[in-house]
Amino acid sequence: MDNIKEEIAAPIEAALEEQLSRPLLEDQPVTPGKPKKTPRQKAVRKTFKMSAHLANLLPTGSVLAFQILSPVFTHEGKCHSFVSQSMTLGLLGICGLSCFLVCLTDSFRDERGKVRYGLATWRGLWVIDGSVTIPAEEAAKYSLKLVDFFHAFLSIVVFSAIVLFDQNVVKCFYLNPSDEAKELLQTLPIGVGVICSLLFVAFPTNRHGIGFPLSRR
Repeated sequence: MDNIKEEIAAPIEAALEEQLSRPLLEDQPVTPGKPKKTPRQKAVRKTFKMSAHLANLLPTGSVLAFQILSPVFTHEGKCHSFVSQSMTLGLLGICGLSCFLVCLTDSFRDERGKVRYGLATWRGLWVIDGSVTIPAEEAAKYSLKLVDFFHAFLSIVVFSAIVLFDQNVVKCFYLNPSDEAKELLQTLPIGVGVICSLLFVAFPTNRHGIGFPLSRR
């Protein structure tokens, strides 16, 4: 009986010793480094990255609508007819106007804690759905200020920079730009974005309008 146990235990012990003698991590083959990107790929990546940063300065709804509808209206930059160009111009105008008007909106929480949106006026805040009324003294805190129009103007400028980054729109109106024009289209939006970002920080606002982070008030 003891001999049978020894015969069974011997291979098991040998297998365990072999497993314990192995290193925890086998020598893995060295993976090759990341493939080098071409200057064109780097430029495209930088364009999308900068466009994303600029989009953070604008209301999400306006930017999202533009990014979704731009390839559709421009036929991915081909613009087969004058109608396509007209529709693209209409899209740019509506989205730009939306960026301007949304900067003049604000939000508050009613007695039940529900978020309500309104349009700021010189006298106070006009609630959009009209289901809640605000006391005159409270509404006066939301009245329009010059900084609101300044932010609205900057929003249009930033939106214009995003439009210049969009290759579909650029190809729709300027199919074969020169080398100088290409360089201008790549550098101008970046400069505009940096300057506008600094101005947004230098002249902050307390508004939490449509498409912006919700107010805690």
